[in-house]
Amino acid sequence: MKTPILGGAYVARSVNAAANRMVNLFPEVVPEGGKEPAFLQRCPGSRLLCTVGSGPIRGLWKFKDNLYIASGGGLYKSDSSFNVTYIGAITGSGSVSMADNGVQLFVACNPDAFIYNASTGVFAQVTDPDFPGAVTVGYLDSYFVFNEPNSQRVWVTSLLDGTAIDPLDFASAEGNPDNIVSLMVDHREVWLFGNNTVEVWYNAGLADFPLARIEGAFMETGCLAPYSVAKLDNSVFWLGSDARGNGIVYRNQGYNAQRVSTHAIEWQIQQYALIDDAIAFTYQQDGHSFYVLTFPAANATWVFDVATGAWHERAFWENGQFVKHRAGCQANFANQIVLGDNEGNYLFVFDLESYKDFTSEQRWLRSWRALPTGQNNLKRTAHHALQLDCETGSINEQNIYVINRTALVTGITRARSNIEPERTLFNTVHNGRKLGDLNNDGVIDFEDISIAMDYEFNAPPNPVPPTYPEPLWQNYVAYIENVMLYYMTANFQFYSQYLTQTSYDASVMLRWSDDGGHTWSNEHWVNAGKIGEYGRRAIWRRLGMTTKLRDRVYEVSGTDPVKIAIMGAELSATPTSA
Repeated sequence: MKTPILGGAYVARSVNAAANRMVNLFPEVVPEGGKEPAFLQRCPGSRLLCTVGSGPIRGLWKFKDNLYIASGGGLYKSDSSFNVTYIGAITGSGSVSMADNGVQLFVACNPDAFIYNASTGVFAQVTDPDFPGAVTVGYLDSYFVFNEPNSQRVWVTSLLDGTAIDPLDFASAEGNPDNIVSLMVDHREVWLFGNNTVEVWYNAGLADFPLARIEGAFMETGCLAPYSVAKLDNSVFWLGSDARGNGIVYRNQGYNAQRVSTHAIEWQIQQYALIDDAIAFTYQQDGHSFYVLTFPAANATWVFDVATGAWHERAFWENGQFVKHRAGCQANFANQIVLGDNEGNYLFVFDLESYKDFTSEQRWLRSWRALPTGQNNLKRTAHHALQLDCETGSINEQNIYVINRTALVTGITRARSNIEPERTLFNTVHNGRKLGDLNNDGVIDFEDISIAMDYEFNAPPNPVPPTYPEPLWQNYVAYIENVMLYYMTANFQFYSQYLTQTSYDASVMLRWSDDGGHTWSNEHWVNAGKIGEYGRRAIWRRLGMTTKLRDRVYEVSGTDPVKIAIMGAELSATPTSA
């Protein structure tokens, strides 16, 4: 019989009721002609682009032909080749909000704000004596619109000039006596999110303050986290709060708040000790529109897929456990989904053909009840075999190569002698440095060869390069190796002599629980095939018998850098009279 592996994440307050966990997988509906009505596919990996500043990456904004990055205490500009230029210092340490008017970029750092003029190159803090501070900012009809911290007031700047503030250019959202925590400009309307309510305003062209309320556009559902507000699918999404409680995720339907979170997601959110620190961004890939909601203090990331209405978890795999995903902000730039690292200083890309997170393995997981809903008659069953209906034999070739360390030493030696193609590769400048300049002293020399000879980097060189202190060294060199792999595999015919193909026989792990999901068996591994073994079956046999609870939950997972597409699962089980 078919066992119900498809669907979304739904782990209820009682796992005996529902224990359907899904991490780094999401469902896609097959509208017609498919083997099954849907399948589960692997979430994109995180492919590194470059490092920017000291991190974390606090915000991204595409403005004309450049990407603007708030990293740590600085604002930076990147071109489409990810050559990064420092613009100037900014204040604060949390997320920032950015908007542009075609000439100026406004960076709201809560409470300070900064303006960069792309035409003149002038960058400065907003020092107008009437500037009250800004939490979030948007653009509407040549005005920058922003909300004042800890108040009900919304402000506009002068027309096409974010540096000038008129002391009378504000109004108060007084439909309810709650403070504005965030704002969003959507479809030329200004959504003002209070603690308990939402008001929508528009540009009425009034003589003094240009904005006015839209009659009837008032919702008695507020916003808990200012940086959880994001636009997606012609709607606005946010983490809700009102007089009755917190922790429901909403999207607007017209001027009404529509709940999109499930009871299971809300239970997960509401048990976190801190949730008003939530940050969110949205992106679209392969027709799926995702709202990505991260809780930094709770170390968790939840994702809503508009295409299916299903939720799943996104996570990095660190020290044997799932932790929050490190994407904290997003921009569509250089034809890529570019993300900012919410812990470090990386810019990276969501790549559906990459099956790693940075240089670390990406783990995926799916758990589900063995028997379909309503078919458990509380009698014991003998489970003979479970077969995963999945695509086998598909491995991304870019991910099955490692740098041949002996050849790397030879390559650097030849590069020093200006021998092609080694000189081209190892003198390639990426993020301001040559790939072969492993000690960052500006030249490719014998010290780089010495470092390359111990390219496992179990310990930093002695002395440690001054620009990379010891705690950062291992992360840095992992980044350099990843960049080298990227260049080498992209130009495989030239650099194949520096790469060694690894032999993956991809594995899938199975566990099960016979007490509803409270405790689990050991892992049972099966092979999902080498490259080209498309007929390989992922099947487990002799799975025992259910115990006193007469219930079983299965869990499959994996870490190998292979394509994952799960169409279903077939369970061979025999009922008993017990």
